[in-house]
Amino acid sequence: MDRLSQLLQYHEEDPDDPFVRFALAMEYLKRGDISRARAFLEGLLVDHPRYVGTYYHLGKLYEREGEKEKALEVYRKGIDVAMEIRDFHARAELQDALLQAEGVGDEE
Repeated sequence: MDRLSQLLQYHEEDPDDPFVRFALAMEYLKRGDISRARAFLEGLLVDHPRYVGTYYHLGKLYEREGEKEKALEVYRKGIDVAMEIRDFHARAELQDALLQAEGVGDEE
């Protein structure tokens, strides 16, 4: 059984498990299935807003899809959530992603 099939089986057994949903999103991204990855990541933000890893990856996906404003919004919200749950590593990664997306530090 390949990884995707195994994850889908786990998801069927517990469709609300945020770790499995996140792993499915990452697997779909790896396979280039952007629409399914996006659906899982966006669903995680709605159902599990404190699952902080979602914000970075969804922001990056939005950036790749040319949706800069959505990416900025997701990074900012993720920073707030990271502060709320005291995940300073995630906060730092999200702040760095936000600054890069805003073009801070880019050479002109």
